[in-house]
Order: sequence, then C-alpha cells, then structure tokens
Amino acid sequence: MIVQESFDTDAMHPLSRIQQRFRDALQGMAADVEPYVAMVKPAQDARHGDYQANCAMSLAKTLGKKPRDIAQQIVGKLDLGDLLQAPEIAGPGFINLRLRDDWIAARLRDMAADERLGVAAAQAPRTIVIDFSSPNVAKPMHVGHLRSTIIGDALARLFRFLGHRVIADNHLGDWGTQFGMLLHAFKNFRDEQALKSDPVREMLRLYLKVRELMRAAEVDEDDAGPSARTYSADEIAQARQVADAARTETARLHAGDAENVALWEQFMPWCLEEIDRIYRRLDVRFDHTHGESFYNPMLDGVVRDLLDKKIAEESQGAIAIFLDPERKQPPALVRKKDGAFTYTTSDLATIRYRADTWQPDAMLYVVDARQALHFKNLFTAARKWGYDKVALEHVSFGSVLGEDRKPLKTREGGAVELGSLIEEAVARAGQMYEQIRAERIERGDEVPELTAEERKQIEEAVGIGAVKYADLCQNRATDYVFSWSKMLAMTGNTATYMQYAYARNRSIFRKGDVDVSRFRASPPPVVVAHPAERALAMELLRLEETLHSAAAEYQPSDITNYLWNLSKSYSSFFDKCPVLKADTPELRDSRLLLCDLTARTIQQCLGLLGIRTIEMM
Repeated sequence: MIVQESFDTDAMHPLSRIQQRFRDALQGMAADVEPYVAMVKPAQDARHGDYQANCAMSLAKTLGKKPRDIAQQIVGKLDLGDLLQAPEIAGPGFINLRLRDDWIAARLRDMAADERLGVAAAQAPRTIVIDFSSPNVAKPMHVGHLRSTIIGDALARLFRFLGHRVIADNHLGDWGTQFGMLLHAFKNFRDEQALKSDPVREMLRLYLKVRELMRAAEVDEDDAGPSARTYSADEIAQARQVADAARTETARLHAGDAENVALWEQFMPWCLEEIDRIYRRLDVRFDHTHGESFYNPMLDGVVRDLLDKKIAEESQGAIAIFLDPERKQPPALVRKKDGAFTYTTSDLATIRYRADTWQPDAMLYVVDARQALHFKNLFTAARKWGYDKVALEHVSFGSVLGEDRKPLKTREGGAVELGSLIEEAVARAGQMYEQIRAERIERGDEVPELTAEERKQIEEAVGIGAVKYADLCQNRATDYVFSWSKMLAMTGNTATYMQYAYARNRSIFRKGDVDVSRFRASPPPVVVAHPAERALAMELLRLEETLHSAAAEYQPSDITNYLWNLSKSYSSFFDKCPVLKADTPELRDSRLLLCDLTARTIQQCLGLLGIRTIEMM
C-alpha cells in the first residue's frame, strides 16, 4: 500500500496540525515518536472532546512510569497556540483535546473563500497509473464490470483532486476467444440489412447468438441447480462444434490471417462504441485505452528479455518464471508449449510499457479479489525483472450479490448486462419521482413544474447516482447485496438522500432570495456558539482529513461515511438553529455560510464519487 505520508505531507486539517504538535512534544520521550503520534485520533464521543491522544499508556510501559504522569508531561510540553483549549487528562491517561472556537470560526471563513474548500493540493505530486474496468470488447459489459469501473473512477477523481498526476488506463480484452466467437457468428449468421442499419446492435446480436449456441458445451452437471436447463446429446455435440470453430477462428486471427485481421479491424469500432456508450452514461473517462492487441507485438521481446536476464527458463517445453526459490509452487508461464503467450506475458509487457512511457510512482490495478494470486505472482515477477522502484498494488474488491446472497444474475441465469441495469435504475428513479411528487401535491406542498428534459436529467442523476453510491459506500474488500429498495431510499446513507440534502439546502437560498456568491467572495464572521453549529463546523473541517484517509486506503467508503456524518450533523443543525429567521442579521449570515459550505462539501464529495447533484428534487 502507498503509505499515507505520501499523500498527507501537505495537509493542513486539524488532525494533521494536532499530530504535528504532539510530534514536537514527544521528542526525547522515544527513539521513534511516529507510532505514538498515530495514536492521536478523532474522539469517538464528542463529550470527551474533538480529538483524543492515547499514547501516554503505551509510553508508560516503555518508560516505566505512571500513565497519568506521562500524560501530564506531554501536556506540559504541548504547544496549544491559537489551536487548542487546555487539554484534559481523563481516566488512566487519556488526553482529551478540544479546538478553540475562534480557530474553528477562522478556518471556516478560509474554507468558504477557497474553491478547493481548504483541501491543499500536493506540493510534490506523484504519478499514479490506475488500471480499471477492463472489459472484453466483443461482448456486452455486465454487472461484473460495475465495481471495477465505479471504484477505479472514484479513485482517479480523488487522486486528481488531491493534486496528483493520474493516468486512467483501460486495459481492454480485444484479442481473445470472444473475437473468435464473433468471427464465426459473422461468417455464418450475419444479417446484412441489420448490419447496414445498426452495426453495433448487430454485433451484439451475433455475439449473443453464438454464446447461446455454445452454452450446452459449458454446462457443468455437478454445479447445475435443480432448475437448470438440460441439453440433449445433439445440442451438446453442436455446441462443441461451435466452440471448436470459434477457437479455430481465434487461432487464425492470432496467426495473422488476412481475412480475420481485416474483419477484426472492422469490428473494433463497433464494439468500442457499445462500451463507450456505457461509459458516457456513467460519466467515466479514460486517458488511454490500450487493448491486449496493442501489447501483442511486444510479447516475444518480453520473453526473450526474461530469458536473457535468467529470470525465465525453459521448463517441459514451456517458458516459465519460478517465483518460489524451493520450487514447491507452480511457476508463472510466459509462453506455453504450443508457443502461445499468457496473461502474465501480456501484463508484464503492460508494466514495462507504462513504466517506460509515464515513469509512474505507482500502478494500481482495480480488479476483483479472485485475481489475487495472479497479481501476487505478476508483481513478484515484475520486481525480479527490475521494476522494483514503482509501487504495484492490487486494489481488490468483493462481488455484487443478489438478494439470495449469490452472484447477481438475471432470471434466466445469465450475468446482468450493465446497460440493462442502468436503464432499470433510471426507470425506477422516474417512478420514485412520480410517487414523491404525487404525495407532495396531495399534502398541498408547492411543487415546481419541470420540463421533460429537466425530469430526464433528475432521473439520470438519481438513478445512476444510486447505483454508484450503493457500491461505493461498502468496504470495497467485501461482497455486497444489490437492493433497489435500499439504494433508492430517501432516508439513510444513500445517494438519493445526499442529493436531496443538497437540493433542500439550495432551496433555502432561493426561498430567502439570497445571493450565495457573497458568502464565497467575502465570507462573513462565523458563530459556533450552539452545540449543533459547532458539531456541523467540526464535520466540515474534517473534509481534508477524510480525503487523505480515503486515498491512503483506496477506500471511497471513507467519503460516503463522511457524507453520512455530515448530513446527520446538518439535519440536527437545521432543526435546532433557525437560518432565515435567525435572531440577528449577523447570526443569519453565519448560518447561511454554514449552509453553503455544507452544500458545497456534499457536491464536492459526490463529484469525487462520480455522482451529480441537482438543484431541485
């Protein structure tokens, strides 16, 4: 993992400042103070303060003194300055810390005047290649591509915002068996009229047709459930014939057959358009898109270099890299007995190309956890090959499950197509909008009339945002259950709730006919006298801290957790602290500034997750 210090050195958030003061105070008390500095963390209970230092107990064991005496010694050396109130020592030696209200107020004004909301850009930016999505281009994207695409895009957005140079590289599968399937289907089943009118759709039909013809050859009787379809001997025999034909077409393509190469070149733009349509809908962008075919001419050179450097060797007719010195584990093959290259060969060529072309500090591979062994072996091989100065990280994630806690499938048992999932999400968002609109009209609420285009924009933002947020709010390492009712809920930690909180916030300024720009151009003084004001202020000031934590752990869920805590603090503030009807003009301006900062923070965080906000819901 890329250590947090790599991203946090320029941070000026409260925790970073407090830890620096503890770093100074602890000098001379331990040879290495960093483990003790890391024990300064946000307090779990606000009644005990804003932050808490638990290092005195650990130091006491090392120094052979009483924990409270150590705590008192630390406090005596701690520079409070204009940052901290007098610390409180509690229990066996906990040091409770509370920020000064005037410091909080000043920082909020700074945050309001800054278009980056107080988040410092890295002064020494790193170059990070992020490999994500990586579909096979001859067939429809399915739900299995969802997590890689969404998590990878969120990380790319996050690192860019923090000031790093990010290269989003989509490593496409454009040279494998699926093209042999498409070549066979094209030669035997194409509809010329359909091909002329909509080649993208015809390519999809051809792939699905040959996929269905081959299905009988792929059924595993041991794994088939009681409702699985059974196939006759003739169907299985035909399926095997089709599978053999597809493999033959693939072999001809790889051998440079002129007809198949020409057809492949004809197919590629059509296949890419189908995938790009999904990316446009999801608002996902790549800096580079290189398929397996791009690296294919490099593979022979990779193997030769591995042999020349004694990293690979001949083994039973194949070329292999032995990663286990005792040779108890199988080696990583880079060329098979029949001369075919492997995924390891292609991935090593990719590492060499990226390292030589972009000189990155890190390469992140956002790929599901089932590929852990492949990436462990790949990275070991790459380091032996000489690529040991670049951090190679497998950012793994769990599976998307259905309500039955099994991998999400259609009723027919196939993988859910990503395009169909997006369509359903938008349709469900439209239904939810109609239901809420009808309920508000029945209550007598004022409901704005929206144009068809405005309605469409809302449905897209809410539907697609719900799918993304439901994924990103999970710890990426775990599986999660896909539930439409939960992800589109107007309450709880959902995108819909965050979008609604943003829209409700913006409505305050419309209702009060308040020009929001003045709170950014010349922020008024901030008051944090009420506990709800102070609690909201503290959450706002934790934005930078949260983003650095999410980057260090590659965890977008840190951002969604932050949004949930921020929204709860804002809801409490909104209920307890009148804004437009505040007691004084000064208090009204202060609370309007807090509202605007909250809206901007929600918008910024959702934007880092690839989710749009809307002004009215």
